[in-house]
Amino acid sequence: MLLTVDLNCDMGESFGAWQMGRDAELMDYVSSVNIACGFHAGDASVIRKTVETAIEKNIAVGAHPSFPDLQGFGRRQMKMSPDEIFDIVLYQVAALKGICEASGAALHHVKPHGALYNQAATDKNVAEAIAEAVRAIDDDLIFYGLANSFLISEAERINLKTASEAFADRTYQPDGTLTPRAEPNALIETVEKSVEQVLEMIAAQTVTATSGEKISIRADTVCIHGDGAHALEFAREINRRLKENKILIRAV
Repeated sequence: MLLTVDLNCDMGESFGAWQMGRDAELMDYVSSVNIACGFHAGDASVIRKTVETAIEKNIAVGAHPSFPDLQGFGRRQMKMSPDEIFDIVLYQVAALKGICEASGAALHHVKPHGALYNQAATDKNVAEAIAEAVRAIDDDLIFYGLANSFLISEAERINLKTASEAFADRTYQPDGTLTPRAEPNALIETVEKSVEQVLEMIAAQTVTATSGEKISIRADTVCIHGDGAHALEFAREINRRLKENKILIRAV
């Protein structure tokens, strides 16, 4: 049976005078992108131009909503009520959906960003609020979330389509959560280590945790963080090795 996987990348995380730079190059190696909605990064012009470039390259476009935290790049924990979380996600996803439609394309998926993503992975109420906001906008949108987390279970509970996500550039804890960025071993820094982890997750449906034990994982989509120091190098080599192993790269 032919194995397939979606490669996704976070993009549009800049401001002001937009420079394609690495974002445009990264789009040559992935099958879907998650575009910042302005709350942790991005502005109106950056969002539109990133959407248009993704459309030109025939890549699936997703919204990447976050906590309202420009200074912390959306990676700082915030305490918000479920109603507030519903509202900020509704606002951001609606904006991306409108920009996509104005550009002649449809929004494909939604993937929460940073602290909002991590909080929802372990907090059922947060995950539910995000999923409900997505459904309120368009129940045909695909919901990207951490494999084996509340992000997936809560979205599935309300009958949203889901894509279980794994990471090419982050390490895992034995409970299946990502190693917090504050810890020294949170990031994968070498291409070979990243490729090994991706191939294991797709072919064996396991990932080797920091403890050394193997844990089960489903990888419908694999994320490469666009702001990572080695993002382009990782994306290029992962793409090459997947094709070498006859693994088809395509959007969910």
